[in-house]
Amino acid sequence: MNITVVYVEGEKRLLQKLVVPEESTVAQAIDKSDLGRKFPHVDIASTKVGVFGKVTKLNAAVNDGDRIEIYRPITADPEKAKKKD
Repeated sequence: MNITVVYVEGEKRLLQKLVVPEESTVAQAIDKSDLGRKFPHVDIASTKVGVFGKVTKLNAAVNDGDRIEIYRPITADPEKAKKKD
């Protein structure tokens, strides 16, 4: 199956297309990507992940064509950020 793993942090980004076996999980796909090499500080076990913008679990099965997204923690309160504008 063809999938994509995406992570962005500042100016650095990972957008990696992979071929994974059928019945692969989100965690297995992320492990196969370069995330650990490019962003070794990211702890997948405590980080939210999603598929096409919908939060999912690491043990969820991936489907052909899925885009797996690794989300960074929110560092600012969105309500307070709006008031600054």
